[in-house]
Amino acid sequence: MIAVINYKMGNLESVRNMLKRIGVAASITSDIAAIEAAEKLILPGVGAFDAGMDNLRYLGLLEVIRKKTMIEKTPILGICLGMQLLTKKSEEGTREGMGFLDAETKKFDFSGIKEDLKIPHMGWNTVAVKKNKLFKGLENDSRFYFVHSYHVVCKDREDVAAVTNYGYDFAASVGRENVLGVQFHPEKSHRFGMELLKNFVHNY
Repeated sequence: MIAVINYKMGNLESVRNMLKRIGVAASITSDIAAIEAAEKLILPGVGAFDAGMDNLRYLGLLEVIRKKTMIEKTPILGICLGMQLLTKKSEEGTREGMGFLDAETKKFDFSGIKEDLKIPHMGWNTVAVKKNKLFKGLENDSRFYFVHSYHVVCKDREDVAAVTNYGYDFAASVGRENVLGVQFHPEKSHRFGMELLKNFVHNY
């Protein structure tokens, strides 16, 4: 069973519905016992960094997520805000992130760019795959749906699994061992998102 972690930050049903379409059972839960029993974790999210960390802490979920991810090496997929929460900190707020990745979340900075680009980065964009079993079959043909004002910057470039360009290249996906993240929304990305979620389910 896959646990879609419910920490009151949105898009939960959309993720479960996409998993259902590919024949995968998933539960939306904030129950510690259910998360402990899960074979894989998905951490979706829409909203502010500090609110996400506060909600996880208030619901008592940080310890069980850390145990599953860092000790038991359970695969975890962070989506959008969920990916950003895997980092150490964010320019969006003051709370410490979970720190599963040696990375920080930074706001788009277009100060040195002539193009008049809007924030948030919103809509479909192409993804250039660098590595990762998450993108099997999507290396040469992948477009995903983005809505975000912040992006993840990894200290180790090897942790960047895919990049997208919006003014400059940024990490569209990150990955180290069992810790995975995507900045885009696979649950809104039609066949591309379905394929990516299949890869998460079957390749990790």
